[in-house]
Amino acid sequence: MNSRKIKTWAWVHKWSSLVCTVFMLLLCITGLPLIFHHEIGHLLGTEVEAPKMPAGTPRISLDKVLDIAKAKHPDRVVQFASQPEDDDGLWFVTLTPTPAPTDDFKSVAVDARTGVVLAQPKFDEGFMYVMFKLHVDLFAGLPGKLFLGFMGLLLLVAIVSGVVLYSPFMRKLDFGTVRREKRPRLKWLDLHNLLGVVTLVWLFVVGSTGMINTWADLVIKYWQYDQLSTLLAPYKDQPTVAVAERGSVQRSMDEALQRTPGMKLSFIAFPGTAFSSPHHNTFFMRGNEPFTSKLLQPVLVDAKTAEVTAVPKMPWYLTALLVSQPLHFGDYGGMPMQIIWALLDIATIIVLGSGLYLWLKRGNTVPAAPKTPAVAAAGHAASPVSGPQPDPAPAMKVQA
Repeated sequence: MNSRKIKTWAWVHKWSSLVCTVFMLLLCITGLPLIFHHEIGHLLGTEVEAPKMPAGTPRISLDKVLDIAKAKHPDRVVQFASQPEDDDGLWFVTLTPTPAPTDDFKSVAVDARTGVVLAQPKFDEGFMYVMFKLHVDLFAGLPGKLFLGFMGLLLLVAIVSGVVLYSPFMRKLDFGTVRREKRPRLKWLDLHNLLGVVTLVWLFVVGSTGMINTWADLVIKYWQYDQLSTLLAPYKDQPTVAVAERGSVQRSMDEALQRTPGMKLSFIAFPGTAFSSPHHNTFFMRGNEPFTSKLLQPVLVDAKTAEVTAVPKMPWYLTALLVSQPLHFGDYGGMPMQIIWALLDIATIIVLGSGLYLWLKRGNTVPAAPKTPAVAAAGHAASPVSGPQPDPAPAMKVQA
């Protein structure tokens, strides 16, 4: 590679890294506790669990569960209902002033066997909520998500340009060399490049999935426009079905389960909400395997008649979103994968910190290094979209 190309790549790498590094460092720090959000929730006592009962204990009707939850907030409407992936003895019911998307929601946890209200968890306060909001949208809603998505794009540019620069930079050194006997800046430059290359694939995967996650709201709106509008043509010009006109939700769920054998319920979106139509209860079903449990199959059931209207196939862009969200936080492999994700997160913090150090100390030029050091893969540990979302937020919901 000639010197002119090296200078061009160095310029691209330097400015893409500098612009995104502070935000990526913030996302690294906030992403670390989110990797262990369930474990931290148990430690803080904020996780709700259904009491142990004998296997086969009968469940009460879902209609009864919804009535119990609504009695706690009679001035609100039920927007979502969901069950934790590992506990079908519990229902989380989300109630809001209107079906429209909002941050003003109340959650009621109801025992699926007895109907007892176990808790009314508050997901909009506390340490984990602050970490989650900073990580997802900087408390700025959709503009914040899109901004972080752009920072994720700059991260990918920094990674690619860092890889291009690494080869000529290390031409006279063995792979992994850290010149400890030299001045501190040179030692940190070698460590920065080493960790950047070692974490390269992980950084690219987490960075790209984080960027995809920031598009979640737009992707879902496009899905509604692209596919649901065709399915809902027979309902054109009909008003949103009123609560008094709706049939049994339990019967609707039974129909949805019958149409998707071998699958379990993830969450229900009620008429008029962001994940449904004005005329349907939409049941999002999931598989039973570690991978398929992250993929959702929607089933649209007429809210009046409890008859299945459609079981649309998920388009590729929604599948990509659903796969990227758990991969972003290491949710596929249990605790071993979470630990690996956390260690790589910490390594990334070192990469970011050393990159800032090298920039601040740039006046002490080292002759052996290129004019602009290769800030190899100035990465981050987790850029949102969906991040983990507090129960009852399912994989595809921003919050429920």
